[in-house]
Amino acid sequence: MKSWVEISGARLAENFRAVQVVAGSGVEVLAVIKANAYGHGAVLCAPVLVDAGAKWLGVSDVEEGAMMREAFPHSGTRLLVMCGMELADAPKMVAHGLTPVVWTAEHVAAMERAGRSVGHRVNVHLEIETGMARQGAAVGAELARVLERLAGSRWVYCEGVMTHLCCAEVAGAETTRLAKERFEAALKQVSEAGLKPAYVHVGNSSAVDEGVTMAWIRSKAKAMGARAMVRPGFALYGHCLPIEGEGVATLEPKLAPVMCWKTRVIGVREVEAGATVGYSATFVAVRKMRLALLPVGYADGFRRAASSGVGDGWVMIAGKRAPVVGRVSMNLTVVDVSGIDDVHDAMEVVLLGEGVSAEDHARWDGTIAYDVLCGVKAEFVKR
Repeated sequence: MKSWVEISGARLAENFRAVQVVAGSGVEVLAVIKANAYGHGAVLCAPVLVDAGAKWLGVSDVEEGAMMREAFPHSGTRLLVMCGMELADAPKMVAHGLTPVVWTAEHVAAMERAGRSVGHRVNVHLEIETGMARQGAAVGAELARVLERLAGSRWVYCEGVMTHLCCAEVAGAETTRLAKERFEAALKQVSEAGLKPAYVHVGNSSAVDEGVTMAWIRSKAKAMGARAMVRPGFALYGHCLPIEGEGVATLEPKLAPVMCWKTRVIGVREVEAGATVGYSATFVAVRKMRLALLPVGYADGFRRAASSGVGDGWVMIAGKRAPVVGRVSMNLTVVDVSGIDDVHDAMEVVLLGEGVSAEDHARWDGTIAYDVLCGVKAEFVKR
């Protein structure tokens, strides 16, 4: 393996339990494992989360759901397909025991046909649009059309009602206040239509972390005679976005990163002052230097923005920083090991982990840690 990702099952389980505590007693925690568990390897992470107590897992699409269903054919684990559905997906949803998120009458009709074909009722979760302008039925006439179809359906049960907050990491955001108002109005419409969902859910990792939304969603679910549910992903893997404004993070201090991405040195050389390094000769040695060659680059998820003079990235070797020298190439990166003793071929290197975080990578690239983690391409090893 030219690079590999070590996943700490113990930290993953501890993070799940931390979410449970902060979310509050009686709140169901749906563990989001979409996008290959945010780059952490869904096949490795999902069993750990189920063993830790997760009864629900969140996947991107029907293909991810089918793969996870093969991993848990008889465990009773529920799988929510979070990122929409094509109408043609309905039979596969039913065949694999998946629960889709729906928001149009056409979605409901497709699931009705699929349920009728196998002779049993199927569950769906209805998403409400409250400010993301992505998925969801808007309060009013649009929602009414979906509710009419659900209320009249013999084959489809609206098991859950949900929404997603666009600014959950911003304490006291006006957009969040408006979203809550819209969701409350939607829940009123749901009740007036005679539907009795088992779950009412709002809340990504930031919504759990900022400490206000959880009490609100617990109260809304209770008023509906339903159970509150939250949908953390990022936090499970040890990360939260910084809380903006005057809020205080309640979850982030309890978390620990789950991923450690590593590679090995494949070459060491000395260069004299004046030597150029990498494409376009952007780096010129001002002194004699010792350089190590690593078999990773931007094709593997080690971003070109880590190049010296751009993000000024680094890796960790023997517990010390080794700065990137020159430009990160597609499959190779050069680092300065002049100040590190006894660096040699096959020596282990930490690309992301202790001493160099996903947030460090994100800062070099002007992005967010979600993007960094999902971009890592490596073999997965559980430890």
